[in-house]
Amino acid sequence: MGASAGNEMIAVPPGQVTLSDRRTQRSWSVELAPYRLAAFPVTQALYAQITGRRPSTAHGDQLPVEGVSWWDAVRFCNALSQRDGFAPAYHLHANGEGIEWDASADGYRLPTEAEWEHACRAGTTGPRYGPLDEIAWYRGNSHERIHDVGGKQPNPWGFYDMLGNVWDWCWDIYDAEVYGTYRVLRGGGWFDEHWSCRASARRRSHPSFQVDDVGFRIARSIVR
Repeated sequence: MGASAGNEMIAVPPGQVTLSDRRTQRSWSVELAPYRLAAFPVTQALYAQITGRRPSTAHGDQLPVEGVSWWDAVRFCNALSQRDGFAPAYHLHANGEGIEWDASADGYRLPTEAEWEHACRAGTTGPRYGPLDEIAWYRGNSHERIHDVGGKQPNPWGFYDMLGNVWDWCWDIYDAEVYGTYRVLRGGGWFDEHWSCRASARRRSHPSFQVDDVGFRIARSIVR
């Protein structure tokens, strides 16, 4: 892996994903239009370049940024869009609480949960896209620390660290009836057991929480 994992984006083909909710025993199908997703989680170097901040517990330019809230992630997306000349995807309310996603914008955004899983599976049907030790940093091989992005094998579509290393924030609300505004996390992290590092595993966190094994990767809509 080269020295600079910036925000290289991979075009993801359209597809269909089935999501499920353990609490309600419900499952539903999501049809996905093509989109772009970053090959790597956002690194500390890129995050610092755009925000001037280094919030992470561990320090290293090519480590995934962590210790960032969902709100931090959406603000980063808008700032990067502005830098690169794209229309910001998010309109944030002045009170800091409300947000709208402008689906017609071509700027950076968080992937939806369905987009994340479609890209993670990359056409595979099992719980993982390869042998866990070859594709992910998790409790069994991480020595209980975070690692530089891109150190393990990518999935068939070229995405690195979809499983393990850091959990990825997604756009979606997890379960509004029970958890209110809590947002979805996907992918498993460096401190997780093997059963959390699966394409279908879901976790949740409050959008204002900053956790040392939670980061994010960015997506973009392909606007026609």
